[in-house]
Amino acid sequence: MKSLRKQIDKIKPHFLEGGKLHIFHSLFDALEVLVFVPDRVTSRGSHIRDGIDLKRVMITVFIALMPALLFGVYNIGLQHFNSIGMEADFWQMFWFGLLKFLPLLIVSYGVGLGIEIIFAQIKGHEVNEGYFVTGLLIPLIVPVDIPLWQLTIAIVFAVIIGKEVFGGTGMNILNPALVARAFLFFSYPAWMSGDLVWVEGMIDGGAVDSFSGATPLALAAAHNIESMPSVMSMVIGTIPGSIGETSFIAIMIGAAILLYTGVGSWKIILSTFAGGFAMALFMNLVAVNPFMELPAHYHLIMGGFAFGAVFMATDPVSGAQTETGKWIYGAMIGILAVLIRVLNPAFPEGMMLAILFMNVFAPLIDHYIVEANIKRRLKRATVK
Repeated sequence: MKSLRKQIDKIKPHFLEGGKLHIFHSLFDALEVLVFVPDRVTSRGSHIRDGIDLKRVMITVFIALMPALLFGVYNIGLQHFNSIGMEADFWQMFWFGLLKFLPLLIVSYGVGLGIEIIFAQIKGHEVNEGYFVTGLLIPLIVPVDIPLWQLTIAIVFAVIIGKEVFGGTGMNILNPALVARAFLFFSYPAWMSGDLVWVEGMIDGGAVDSFSGATPLALAAAHNIESMPSVMSMVIGTIPGSIGETSFIAIMIGAAILLYTGVGSWKIILSTFAGGFAMALFMNLVAVNPFMELPAHYHLIMGGFAFGAVFMATDPVSGAQTETGKWIYGAMIGILAVLIRVLNPAFPEGMMLAILFMNVFAPLIDHYIVEANIKRRLKRATVK
């Protein structure tokens, strides 16, 4: 590492102001920060020294996503070989899934980081680590067979409209990864829903008669409850669905990492699950169709509910900031997710819309929580 540090220091002057490669300063800075911790520190004024920074937070979330990613890659291969009725071992399935997932990942980071670097260069700012996680989240919440050109357009829209127009990392009011998914959902609905979009190669290879590529949510929305997979299949994740959203176990491992490190808010995660479970129980009480009769715990383990609660709702930028606000914010996400799922068959995956909707209202929730705290303290104050 010392030799690498020397080489970087040797070429660094060319990228600084006045250097012949200054136009690529933001790109160089991004690559340097990716490898080494910045050597810049505050020199005057009061400041706080802390062991945590944006880079460490992003790396922790990145590590927490690994279980869902690795299982999702395996599940791509599993669903493919099941769909065409062929036998395959673990490594054949994993290798097939990896080859299908890598193009999505390359496009996500290539396009997203390219835009981030361009904006950073124009504004004369450093490239923030925010897209480090967003670039991984986007491929995990889309179908594996999504056309790359559609994914490219969605990423451009998400980074520019969902993030940069608000000022970049730390200023956006919406989760950029969900903005990308929402763009795909409303612009190309045929590629984001239906029986055949969740299994790579199923259309070209020809599915066997006994195989269905429909997700549990699609089956529930169609009131085809008897065809839904077992609870164990949904907990393990051996079902069709978005790459990172199928395995409840893998997502919970990621949740444990976020909670242990303090990066994810346990209040938001817990209240989201509690809100969704409570609304599902209410739907059971007033059930008028099979979807409303679905056991409450099903809603927590199918679709993107768990993934959204753990990795999307806990976004520290677009979520609620006050401690009381986190309870309200999470509970409303869970309630709205189930409400949208059950009462609007056009949107069987309500988690995306629920989180985006509450992203917009998070600042308002925090505002009223702060105002209420101020009023309580004023009442306790004794003025002489």
